[in-house]
Amino acid sequence: MQSAEFLRCPECGLWRQEPQPAPEAIQGRYGEDYLQYETSKHLEYRAISLKSLKEAGLVPQDSTDQLGKQRSILEIGCATGALLSTFKEAGWNATGIELGPSMAAYARSVFGLNIIEGTIESAQLPDESYDVVMATHLIEHLNDPRSFLKEARRLMRPGARLYLITPNASGFQARIMGSRWRSVIRDHLYLFSKLNLSALLRAEAFTVDYLGTWGAWPAGMKPGCIKKPVDTIAKHLGWGDVMILSAHAGGL
Repeated sequence: MQSAEFLRCPECGLWRQEPQPAPEAIQGRYGEDYLQYETSKHLEYRAISLKSLKEAGLVPQDSTDQLGKQRSILEIGCATGALLSTFKEAGWNATGIELGPSMAAYARSVFGLNIIEGTIESAQLPDESYDVVMATHLIEHLNDPRSFLKEARRLMRPGARLYLITPNASGFQARIMGSRWRSVIRDHLYLFSKLNLSALLRAEAFTVDYLGTWGAWPAGMKPGCIKKPVDTIAKHLGWGDVMILSAHAGGL
C-alpha cells in the first residue's frame, strides 16, 4: 500500500495524516482490490483477533447472559465477516456494518451474515441495542474517531463492552521504524498510542477495563531469531505493535 505523510503531535503523540482525505473519497478505497487483499489473509487475521479478544475477556462461546438470554454483538467495519461469523456460529445475534459494497456482499453470501452497508452513523440503529460493540483495525481508518465512539456508546446496553484493536504508535516497532513503520500507510488517517487512545475514550465517557499489546520485531527483519524473545518482552512491557482495549460506558 502507498505511504502517506503524517504529522505527530509533540504533546500527546497522536499521528494524523495530512492532508486528510474527504469522507466521500474514502469509500472508493474499499472496492474489489481491497476485498482481494482481505480475503487473502482474513482467516489468519481472524485467528489473531480471536486470541487477543480472549485475553481481553471476549470469547464466542459466551453467547448467552446469566439468565440464558441470547447476547447481541455489532462489528463495525466487519470486512469479509470472517471474525463476526465465528460469533454467529456460536449462537450470538450478530450484525455487521461495512462501508465497502463488495465486502458487505461477500460477508452476506459466504457467511450468511446480517450486514448493513455504510457507517455506524448512517446505520441509525436503535439506542442500547448491543451487549458488545467490536471494531478491529477500524478506528485508524476514520476521519472522525470521536463520532464513532459517541455512536458506539449510544448503541451499548448497560453493562455492554466495547472492544477495539488498532496499531500501537507507542510500541517498539513504531519507535524504531518511525516514518517507515508498516502502519504508516495512506489508508490510516490516525495512529494512536496507548495513552492518547485511552484519553480519547475517557473524554467520550468510557472507562478502559483492559489494554494489551502484541507483536514487536517486524516479520522478515533480520536477525529473525530474535523475533520471538523480542515479541515476548514487548508484550510483557506493553510495547507491542498492535493493541487491544476493552471499555465500558460510564465511570467505575
